[in-house]
Amino acid sequence: QVQLVESGGGLVQAGGSLRLSCAASGPTLDSFAMGWLRRAPGNDGERVASIIWKDGTTYYAQSVKGRFTIFRDSAQSTVHLQMSDLKPEDTAIYYCAARVLSVGDYSYWGQGTQVTVSS
Repeated sequence: QVQLVESGGGLVQAGGSLRLSCAASGPTLDSFAMGWLRRAPGNDGERVASIIWKDGTTYYAQSVKGRFTIFRDSAQSTVHLQMSDLKPEDTAIYYCAARVLSVGDYSYWGQGTQVTVSS
């Protein structure tokens, strides 16, 4: 079992920055991918960014490319999402999640953290 604990989030003005962090505990993460997903009211949800823990390969949704950066701290088993140039449409609950690389779905989830961007 992987346990995920998120921190960060909050209220920020448009154009501002925030950093989300997700501390993982449990088995080694070498066979996992870690992701940040978000859900806004009325939306289905979106995978914002993800990273393959072992080799650092990243993915970004088109909506956040150039503004968000996902990176990992292997020593701390923590994945971060640095968000810059935030827009009101980035407002959502952000979830940290983990999936085994051989499995398509994210099986482990954090509790979620609210990000609100005011215009």
